[in-house]
Amino acid sequence: MNTAETVQQRVAAVMDAAMRDGQVRSANYSERKTCIQLNVKGMLRRDGKDADLWYPTDKAAKKYRPSTPAVDVAVVPADGRMAIWRDISTIEIGTRLRMADQVKVDALKPSFLEIGQKTPITVQGQESDGRVKLSAGLHRLETAKQLGWEKVLCFHEAFDDLDRELWEIDENLCRAELTVADRALFTARRKEIYLEKYPETAQGGDRRSKRQDVVLKDADRPKAFAVATAEATGQDKRTVQRDASRGEKIVDMALHRVRGTRLNNGKFLDRLKQVPQDKQVLYVEAALDEEKRKAVDAKENRTAKLQHSRMIRTAVINHIAAQGKHVAGEMPRAAFAVGYCDVPWQQEAWSDETGQDKGLPYPSMTVDELMALCARDRSPFTQDAILYFWTTTNRWRDAIRIVEAWGFAYVSAITWDKVNIGMGRWVRDRTEHLLICKRGNFPGIDLYTPKPESLYSEPKTEHSRKPAWFAEEIERLLPDMRKLELFQRKESLQPGDIRLNGKWDFWGNQAGTPEGEAA
Repeated sequence: MNTAETVQQRVAAVMDAAMRDGQVRSANYSERKTCIQLNVKGMLRRDGKDADLWYPTDKAAKKYRPSTPAVDVAVVPADGRMAIWRDISTIEIGTRLRMADQVKVDALKPSFLEIGQKTPITVQGQESDGRVKLSAGLHRLETAKQLGWEKVLCFHEAFDDLDRELWEIDENLCRAELTVADRALFTARRKEIYLEKYPETAQGGDRRSKRQDVVLKDADRPKAFAVATAEATGQDKRTVQRDASRGEKIVDMALHRVRGTRLNNGKFLDRLKQVPQDKQVLYVEAALDEEKRKAVDAKENRTAKLQHSRMIRTAVINHIAAQGKHVAGEMPRAAFAVGYCDVPWQQEAWSDETGQDKGLPYPSMTVDELMALCARDRSPFTQDAILYFWTTTNRWRDAIRIVEAWGFAYVSAITWDKVNIGMGRWVRDRTEHLLICKRGNFPGIDLYTPKPESLYSEPKTEHSRKPAWFAEEIERLLPDMRKLELFQRKESLQPGDIRLNGKWDFWGNQAGTPEGEAA
C-alpha cells in the first residue's frame, strides 16, 4: 500500500466515524494530523475545550458520502434507473478488452473519498443473484477495491453476454484516448456482435424499399450498425464505418502488433488493410524493422550534427586560447580551455620558524589568496572553459567559494577513495574530491563518449600526489583542448605520464617546467 492510499484511507475512516457518530476523537498523532487537515478544508471543527474532539461541519454533511454504506440502500440517479449497493466480492470481472489503468484509478480516489461514488457501475444480472458479471465501470470498481470498500453502487441489467460485451465496447469507444488500432479492434468486434444480434441490419436495415414499406414504419426495428454505433458512442457515422472497415480487413494479430508503436496511425492502417490478410503480420514486422532502421539513422545523424557542432565550438575555443597571453614568470591570461588544479591549502598546523605549514614541502596559500589568484582579468582560462578542482571533504565549501570567484559553476564531482584510512578531527578521512566546474558555453563531453564513474579507488602514496588516472580521464574526454595544470608537483610526473604529451602546460610552485614558466 502506497503512502497516498494510506492517507486517503485514514481520511475516509475519520470522516466515516464523524458522520456516523456525530463526532470523532483523535487518539494519536496521525489521527490528529488527519483531523487538522480536514479542519483546514472545512470538513471538521474542533471542540473549544477538548483539542482532540472534532465535529462534522455543515459542509461535510452536504458534500461527504460514507466510503461504504451501512445498509444496502437504493439510489435513484438522474436517469431514473434504480441502483443498489452490492458486495464487491460477488462481482466477476472476467476477460476485458482493456485492463484498468492505475493512473486513472489514482485520479478517482480523492473524489471517491470526498463525495463518494456518484456514478454506479453496470453489472449483468439481477439484484437477487449471488454473483454477477461486470459490464461497465472497471476503473470505478478497482478504485473502490483499492480503498478497501466492501460494497459498490451498481445498476443491474438483465442482458445476455453479447449485450454485456457491447456495453463494455461502447464505454471504451466513448473515450478520446483510444488509439487508432484500438478503435479498429473494438469497432469491428462491435459490428460482429451487433450483426449477430440483429442479422436483418446486415444490408443497412433502415434503407427504404417499397416492398418493406410497412416494416420500415415500425419504430422498434433495429437501426443499421453504423447509425446505432454513432448514436451510442457519440462518433459520426463516417468515422464508425472507417474504423469498422480497418478492423474487419486487418487481422487481430497485426493490429495488436501495431499497438504501442509509431505505426499506430490511420495512414498506416489504411495501407495495411490493402495487404492480403495472410501477409499482414509480415508486412507489420517489415515496417517495424524499417522504423528501427530510420531511428538508428536519425540517431546517427543527430550524433554527427552534435559532433560537428562540438568540433566547431572546440576549434573556436582553441583559437581564442591560442591568442592568450604568455609571459615568463607570470600567470597566463585567457590561454586555456581546460584547467586541472590541486591548490596548496593552508593547514592548521603552522610553523612560525619556516613560515610554512608543518610537514608541507611547499608554501601554502589562504582561501582569500586563492580566490584572487585567477579572478576576473587574472584568469588563465578562456571565457568558455572547464575546471577540475581538487578538494578535501572539510574544504568543500571553501573550494566552491574559490571556483565561483574564478567565474566557474560547480556541476559534478569524482571522489577518490584512497583505500587507506588517514587522520582527522571528526572522522578519519579516506577520500578527496575532484570538483567538475564549467563556465560560459563550454561544449561539454560528447554524448556518446563513455563517462567515468563517480568513485575511483587507488591507494594513496606520498603527500598530495594524485593518481595519474584522473589526468588520463581528462585527456581521454577532452583530447583536442589545451590544458593547464596549476600547482603541479614536479615529482608526480613519471615517464610515460599522459601530461607529457605536449598538450599540457604547468604553472606554479614545483611545476613540471622551470618554476613560474609556462611550458
